[in-house]
Amino acid sequence: MSNTNGGFLSLPKGFSTMAIHEEQEPEKWAHKEVIMPISLTVSYKQSEPGIVKKYSHSRQGNPTRDVLERVIAKMENGNCATCYGSGLGSITTLLALLKQGDHILCIDDVYGGTYKLFTEVGTRFGVEVSFSNCNVTSFAKNIRSNTRMIFVETPTNPTLQIVDIEELSKLAKKHGALLVVDNTFLTPYFQRPLVLGADIVMHSLTKYMNGHSDVSMGALVVKDEQIGKRLKFLQEHMGVVPSPFDCYQVLRGMKTLTLRMDQHRENSLAVARYLENHPKIEKVLHPGLPSHPQHELAKKQMSGHSGMLAAYIKGDIVTTKKFLKSLKCFTLAPSLGDSESLVALNAVMTHSGVPKEQREKLGITDNLVRFSVGIEDTEDLLADLEQALAQI
Repeated sequence: MSNTNGGFLSLPKGFSTMAIHEEQEPEKWAHKEVIMPISLTVSYKQSEPGIVKKYSHSRQGNPTRDVLERVIAKMENGNCATCYGSGLGSITTLLALLKQGDHILCIDDVYGGTYKLFTEVGTRFGVEVSFSNCNVTSFAKNIRSNTRMIFVETPTNPTLQIVDIEELSKLAKKHGALLVVDNTFLTPYFQRPLVLGADIVMHSLTKYMNGHSDVSMGALVVKDEQIGKRLKFLQEHMGVVPSPFDCYQVLRGMKTLTLRMDQHRENSLAVARYLENHPKIEKVLHPGLPSHPQHELAKKQMSGHSGMLAAYIKGDIVTTKKFLKSLKCFTLAPSLGDSESLVALNAVMTHSGVPKEQREKLGITDNLVRFSVGIEDTEDLLADLEQALAQI
């Protein structure tokens, strides 16, 4: 693809049409509804004992969930998607792909919930876990003979480091390990890890894919049919499935994904540029800024960036908390990817479970603020930042 999107890869063509129409033709439904009906039933009638036409129990399969999974798979250029009750639910299922003695090599700057799941749950079942920084060279040094999974976020949470997916996939294949990429921050609209060589793409659908802060859900997407079958088995027998209504909500949210992501991208870049030039800000982290240390890599594998950015406030935690308390359009909350603008002090919120020395090593300090820039009017967001910064 050619670089025609402000230096980034071209945006995917036909993406909005796919999100709105894929697997959702009115002719598929009994009364030709334009919006697919929700199937809320738990169980399905059998013509004879043990004779199942298509569905038996909602844990095994559900028409609403099936449509959602097929749409997400198509968006990510995959062959199979499985949805779960939360983003962490999907990562918990990943652990079930491993056995005692296997090793996970995880990126060090990772969501605090993922860190605790790996280090405090996975290790209880005999899975070894270690961490690497974002450089592929570092991953190569830390890989072991028993490494069966490499797990990365790119961009990372919260310091927005970029991992070279294509190069890391080559390393993973060389050592017989599965490469899992958490694509929550970008969605398949801005990044498609399977195309770049990843084996599994993970999403917290709670965030941008749903976009309205009213659903908790996760997803895994693969190309390999055998891995897909295994994940389907685990989804059913671990029972970590989402409700049909929540699946309907995410399908609804994804119909406006393109419009929302374009506005998130525009607003976050405006906020990043504003903050980078403000005297009370030490540093801004946003892959779309030329000042980002991996800006060129971002342009190589991404078609844009979402509403995520981080900034270091000049001052201590008291100053930072005063700034956060002064904000009006930005709501202090631990999530991200909503239509509303959110802000977090990660050191004491999303990453409080990560040891302090590890946080400081990663740059998750008491003056690091993570912004999830929403889709409000740009001018109002900048005005809110202006008045809040004036308070410190």
